[in-house]
Amino acid sequence: MVNNSGTHDALGESEVFLDFQHMLRQAAGVDRPVMLIGERGSGKELAASRLHYLSNRWNAPFVALNCAALSPGLIESELFGHERGSFTGAAEQRKGRFEEADRGTLFLDEIGLIPIEVQEKILRAVEYGSFQRVGSSRTIEVDVRIIGATNQNLPDLCNRGMFKRDLLDRLSFEVLFLPPLRERGNDILKLADYFAVKMSRELGREAPPTFSEHVIRLLVTHPWPGNIRELKNSVERAVYREEGSEISDLILDPFQNPWETKSENRFPRPEWPVNLKEEIQDLEEQRLLQALEESEGHQGNAAELLSLSYDQFRGLYRKNLPAS
Repeated sequence: MVNNSGTHDALGESEVFLDFQHMLRQAAGVDRPVMLIGERGSGKELAASRLHYLSNRWNAPFVALNCAALSPGLIESELFGHERGSFTGAAEQRKGRFEEADRGTLFLDEIGLIPIEVQEKILRAVEYGSFQRVGSSRTIEVDVRIIGATNQNLPDLCNRGMFKRDLLDRLSFEVLFLPPLRERGNDILKLADYFAVKMSRELGREAPPTFSEHVIRLLVTHPWPGNIRELKNSVERAVYREEGSEISDLILDPFQNPWETKSENRFPRPEWPVNLKEEIQDLEEQRLLQALEESEGHQGNAAELLSLSYDQFRGLYRKNLPAS
């Protein structure tokens, strides 16, 4: 969300969130590349845009490219542009994102998915501030600050030969880790209230519904693997479905089919090979979350539902949900 001043608002008061915002402001003042690491839905593009609007480049273009949305064959053309007739379908000359972002900021989301051969061209553009369009030998000079974002382990990709170590070194002047929503405490409720108010206005309602105690417990105990995006969808869905003044239930899995019949075979034959350790861990995590939801977040009661002692429950909880 962009306000009239061109800066991006951010909602939160938790210590981890405020610490991240402080680091973001510090990095914005230094005209160097920044790498943002965060889980899906944690707000990486919002953080990148804040970096841009808090920097000295704020009145120049902020250009974003989701590298996951493009096929490997199109990424080079999207980044660097192409000349007419340079490949099938190139009917007109076209500027790339580097040219569009000249004197501004280029945000490369899911940067770990860029093909290795295109990474080489990005490295040259970063090192020399110049490049050639696809199908051209003319050198184009640009002044661009790059912000990359990913939820992958980039050093591990380098070790596996899937990401250029030289490029990672160039782009990681500063590396900032976005705090996951589950670590932000009461920010969850503040964000839920914000999304409820916004959705109510969109629906033309006079006042937003409130959350019941049961829903509040769900909000603060759910691990939110999809982070802010998942929270937003869950709250907005609950608001539009609720015709009264209080939301008494929160559907966390919209794909749960109420008409699905239980298979007589609880363990259907899998597609071999299987990772048995991962399957066991997934089952343990699912049962832990279900028991916590049923017991409204009370871990002692959840342990009883699973026929575990409290110590056994805490052991599984720490193993499967260490950051919850």
